[in-house]
Amino acid sequence: MQGLAGSPGWIGFGTNGGDAFAVDLPPGPAGYFGQVILVDHEQSLGAELVAESLTDFVLGRVREESCDRRADELPAVARVGAGRLETVQAAAHPALEVLSIGAWDGIPLSLAPVAGLPRLRTLTALPGTLADPLEVAGLTGLEFLELGAQEWRVLLNAGAVPRTLKAAAVKVRDQDHLPVVAIANEILALWDPPQVVQTLLDGDLGPAL
Repeated sequence: MQGLAGSPGWIGFGTNGGDAFAVDLPPGPAGYFGQVILVDHEQSLGAELVAESLTDFVLGRVREESCDRRADELPAVARVGAGRLETVQAAAHPALEVLSIGAWDGIPLSLAPVAGLPRLRTLTALPGTLADPLEVAGLTGLEFLELGAQEWRVLLNAGAVPRTLKAAAVKVRDQDHLPVVAIANEILALWDPPQVVQTLLDGDLGPAL
């Protein structure tokens, strides 16, 4: 499967009570047109292969390994955090394309193990999970980057925002959105597209009811 957040070519047809089964019309290079995948509602990217066709799925010919990934497999999408991989080192291999760092109770993580990986194109990291945001500069092929506002501020102040980016996001947690807009506009200014326009309304709303 392609490591996507979603696709109009994933045609949903049922659920297991929370996750969605779909027919995959734009499979990855090693996949099959029309294969059946399971889109996990708790994951932000990718899906699991269930069967090579809808016919196989209906007849019960499902892939057992899709529910129990072998330890020696090296997935293109890796997730580090509570209930997932415990270190960035465990996710690092040459075929890695997407690294997602989620909720993490331990010490902040270093990106050094994945620096220079040739296919790593997406990094998402919750606020406070990175030991040194400047290590992002070592990810030379990034196309999408999602960080917290403080991490973006470190990159902006150091002039270290990767210029290979095609899209970016600022992760907000219980935070005033106005400063986030200012950071977003600083990021946009590096590529000179239209800025985010802010409109502030000032007036008397009258007595509280």
